[in-house]
Amino acid sequence: MADGSRFDLDGYATYRKAMNEKILGSGQLGIKRFFNLDTQAYVDGALPARTKELLGLVASTVLRCNDCIDYHLIQCARQGSTDEELLEALNVALVVGGSIVIPHLRHAVDTLGQLREAQKAGRNLAELA
Repeated sequence: MADGSRFDLDGYATYRKAMNEKILGSGQLGIKRFFNLDTQAYVDGALPARTKELLGLVASTVLRCNDCIDYHLIQCARQGSTDEELLEALNVALVVGGSIVIPHLRHAVDTLGQLREAQKAGRNLAELA
């Protein structure tokens, strides 16, 4: 990538979709149930979905899962989280996770920049999720 980014937003979306279809197509009941549980955990409840996605972003950053960070950033952007809110959430992750989180913070900021560019270009972020 010419701009110095290391993350490929479109490649991520294509790979994630293909692999999820393959995994869910296996018919393994436990896996299907877990995927459904994961999906249901982020719907509106006592906490709004937007807050839950921010919590997911923090947890994913502390756990150092870039794929998870990307997913939650896409969801947060789709739900209208501001850069300030996202950076504050990432700061919480840094405080909880310590300096080992810094490379994942870099990744998150790269992904966020690409998401904002995609939004400016009028792209529908739902196609990435």
